[in-house]
Amino acid sequence: MKRLVLMRHGKSSWEHAVSDRDRPLMTKGIADTEKVARVFMDYNIKIDAVLCSPAERAFQTCTIFMSTLHSPSDRIIYDERLYDFSGNQVAKVITELNDSLSSVLIFGHNPAFTILANNWGDREFDNIPTAGLLIINFPILSWKDISIGGNTEIFIKPNEIKI
Repeated sequence: MKRLVLMRHGKSSWEHAVSDRDRPLMTKGIADTEKVARVFMDYNIKIDAVLCSPAERAFQTCTIFMSTLHSPSDRIIYDERLYDFSGNQVAKVITELNDSLSSVLIFGHNPAFTILANNWGDREFDNIPTAGLLIINFPILSWKDISIGGNTEIFIKPNEIKI
């Protein structure tokens, strides 16, 4: 079995005169990321690899999430192809993963994550919200065999967390 954990970056700020790639998180994005990480911790899911888009908002989300989990940030792999909005490049990264990895956590963007969740999972999503996290399990041995038929096990939306 392969487990794919997708986390969309937290709410970003449009107040800065920077490129899309350099937009940072706003305070709400930071708080939502911490809330989702605390809920995720309760599931005790072992993650074999962490991949992240190089965009600032994804980087910050990843760093905050991993820090909340007390997990070392030196495990994070940044991949240019994850700065993708269509899902095509993200799918390519996933299908090229080393088969020794069973459970992978990826920080990235919409609409790519919503598209992939709808293409591969067994639930339909209108939108994966900012700081939203979902887990899809696939009954496969190789990442290259990923396709329709995954089981969407968990969907965490920050606005539904009561802390």
